[in-house]
Amino acid sequence: MQFLVPQFIDVETKILGPITPRQLIIIIVTFGLIFVCFKLADFTLFIFEAVILFAVGGSLAFAKVNHQPIHLFLFNVSTTLKKPKLRVWGKQSLPVQEKELKTKKKVPSELTDTRRKPLFRSKLSQIALLVDTGGRYEGEDG
Repeated sequence: MQFLVPQFIDVETKILGPITPRQLIIIIVTFGLIFVCFKLADFTLFIFEAVILFAVGGSLAFAKVNHQPIHLFLFNVSTTLKKPKLRVWGKQSLPVQEKELKTKKKVPSELTDTRRKPLFRSKLSQIALLVDTGGRYEGEDG
């Protein structure tokens, strides 16, 4: 059974010509702030503020860095700067509680040798045969 794979999922929908809803909202907010500056400031200060707001709003609406909108790029930069530069695996050692065994054999409190004995070639070939046969091999003893 074949499934349809969606194509062009990174393309935003357009509402006014080449303008997306995100860009339209940014442009409306930018012009609203420019209008507020026009009403509250004198003309020379208004021109200075309008140029700065128009540059910031235009770059937020239309500029892209590495094929992603600039607001996502700025968000990624800020989160990268907040993260530590060096990643260290912090393994926490948990305290081990000794359990009392119910058998008659008592475990000495000293450290025991847990090293495995080396496998000889005959034992190794038996294990390989067991793996190759998928567990059906009984061994030469049985």
